[in-house]
Amino acid sequence: MPQMAPIGWLSLFLIFSITFILFNMMNYYSSLPQSPKLTHKKNLYSNSMNWKW
Repeated sequence: MPQMAPIGWLSLFLIFSITFILFNMMNYYSSLPQSPKLTHKKNLYSNSMNWKW
């Protein structure tokens, strides 16, 4: 079985690395996160911390 030249391994590494980075970037930017509702924030701040021991 013939051995592969180092430049071949380097080109394979670069191709797979670029593919991996592009795939992750497409997955990250493909969907926008849902912005929280303003009424939901108001409900969070209005709750008081009354502990009943």
